[in-house]
Amino acid sequence: MEINFRTKEESKKLQEAEFLALSGAERVFAFFRLCYEMRDFPTQETSDKKDNFIIHFKNR
Repeated sequence: MEINFRTKEESKKLQEAEFLALSGAERVFAFFRLCYEMRDFPTQETSDKKDNFIIHFKNR
């Protein structure tokens, strides 16, 4: 395991470069993956919405 110490600016530049290296489709999937993972974060907003637009991805 390797531990690197970076400034916030260096870390942001590295993350941006890695993201921009992805193809367009990979960027979209990365965005959807992030949205899916955000569901686990706590929130104070309650919602009783039903019949939402849902995108299902099949594993390749």
